[in-house]
This record gives sequence, structure tokens and C-alpha cells, in this order.
Amino acid sequence: MNLVFDLGGVVVKWEPDLIIAKRFNDPAVRAVVRKEIIGHVDWLELDRGTLPVGDAIVRAARRTGLSEAAVAEFLSQVPSELVPIADTVKLLYRLKARGQTLYCLSNMHIASIEHLEKKYSFWEVFTATVISCRLNMCKPEPAIYAYLLQTYRLQGSQTVLIDDLEANLIGAALFDIKTIKFETAAQCERELRELGCFKTD
Repeated sequence: MNLVFDLGGVVVKWEPDLIIAKRFNDPAVRAVVRKEIIGHVDWLELDRGTLPVGDAIVRAARRTGLSEAAVAEFLSQVPSELVPIADTVKLLYRLKARGQTLYCLSNMHIASIEHLEKKYSFWEVFTATVISCRLNMCKPEPAIYAYLLQTYRLQGSQTVLIDDLEANLIGAALFDIKTIKFETAAQCERELRELGCFKTD
């Protein structure tokens, strides 16, 4: 079985409300940042790699009323908040040790993926990584799942996507990919066991 892991919210922490709260004290400003920066379509275009960060800053400043400097500082501090979830990383290594083939499929901004690749070593468990900003395509669009399957010659029926977002799992299921909605590493492991991914135990 080929196991495909998302990053944010699965392998690394992604807690946008906490990230915003660290930077902005005013609840009203926090709500605006949540809606007009992280919740805005421009965030997805940063994930896609089709919107230059400078343009995203200018546009977000106009929408929010924040200064460009404040928006730029906020965006620059996001990558360091993406810290590994220890229990998931342990699970990845245990799966790898049992001969499972692991892949990564994630929507992520270029600054965030570059930060993670430089700072952490868990990448060694993955046979390959598919990152949205490097392909100009995002989950849950069909093209990114097709790319994963075709590029690495995977069969959907022999592949499992572990993701924390229902929309991404629905997109994968259209390709006959099995899915696990990630909540915790322990829950994920239980479901993987049910699929027979710990055969040597």
C-alpha cells in the first residue's frame, strides 16, 4: 500500500487562529486577518505558487487596512509556526521501517516548504513529495491527484491519502484512492492497521 500524507495539520502543526493571536491583540483585527488573509482566495493562490508574495502583501493590506509592513511581518512569521507533530513523525518512521512506501502531498506556500525542508529531517521517510506551489495546482483539484498517480505510477486502489480536510479526501476518492481523515496520530494508526499497514506486528 502507498501511503500519502498531507503536511499542515497532519505532519506539522497548522493552527491559524493561534498564529494570528500571537501577532494581533485586537479581536476585531484577528477576525479580519482570519477572513481577509488566511481565509481569502489569495492564500490559495500563494499555495498554488501563482501569486507573488509581494503582490499578496499589497492586496492584503488594501483589504484589511493593515500596513504592508504588518502584513509582511505576519506572513514572514508563519513558516516557523509549522512545527512537527512528534507522534505523527514517529508514526512515519515506524511505517517506513515496516517497508511501507510513503509520499507527501500538500498545499503549501514556497516560504513554508523551504523553511521545513531546511530545518527538519523527516523528509527522508518520503519516496517523493508533491507540493502545490511547485506545480501550480492544489488539492482538491483533480489535476494534482492525477499528477501524483501518473508521475509515480501508483494505482488509486493501492493508495491511501491521510489528510485533515474533508474536501481533499473527497477529491482523492474520485481517483479510487482510499482515505483517512486525520485527527490524531493514534487514530490514524488504528485506521492504518485496519487497512493492514502493520503486517509485521
